Amino acid sequence: MAATTFLETPQGRRLAYHKSEGTGPTVVFLGGLKSDMEGTKAVHLEDWARARGQAYLRFDYSGHGESSGRFEEGCIGDWHEDTVAAVSALTDGPLIVVGSSMGGWQALLLARAMPERIAGMVTIAAAPDFTEDGYWASFSDEQKQALETVGHVELPSDYMEPYIITKRMIEDGRTRLVLRSPLNLPFPVRYLQGTADTAVSVDTAVRLLDHASGPDMRLLLVKDADHRFSDGPCLGLIEDAVRDVMGTN
Repeated sequence: MAATTFLETPQGRRLAYHKSEGTGPTVVFLGGLKSDMEGTKAVHLEDWARARGQAYLRFDYSGHGESSGRFEEGCIGDWHEDTVAAVSALTDGPLIVVGSSMGGWQALLLARAMPERIAGMVTIAAAPDFTEDGYWASFSDEQKQALETVGHVELPSDYMEPYIITKRMIEDGRTRLVLRSPLNLPFPVRYLQGTADTAVSVDTAVRLLDHASGPDMRLLLVKDADHRFSDGPCLGLIEDAVRDVMGTN
């Protein structure tokens, strides 16, 4: 395994990354909330890209994995800045962006920031606007009051220790929403979604499909697949989707 490399961002954060050289377009993996670049999907895609001789980038947002900072201090906007910094400094030419869960939201924000760089997109259980439509919409009056008085709330997770959700994350998320205004994706897009996902609903996937505009968009629902979407068949579907948006299927 190659040693982790670090990038200093314009915002003063230190991002850990792994980059594989190869031909373009560069495949960029954007992980989920509290996930890191050592996850099954990120590493599997790296191996797949390397076997094809294709350029690939995976990295940890600030407050995640080996990067600097604490998760509780971060927000959607910080991680968007991290994504833009990593892509700008570490890649050239067209990109195939693969976003998982919160990384799906980050992929959409990246498309809004630099659409000219993106040649195709694959999302896996994409979770756009989840701070507003998931967290805030489900908070009780007591939790909303805690945000004001304590500054955060703790939410249980099906996959790891509780999430600390801060007032800053909620307020910043409102400035990054993508489902309230036109969302043009002028490149091939494949949305992958499991029907047994308890973190992101099928309704969310359908809402994203209905809301976004673009010439070539498809949603694939996989019966009984969960939020991880990382068993053998699901990993094969991700490979197929990446090849599809590159036009190499």
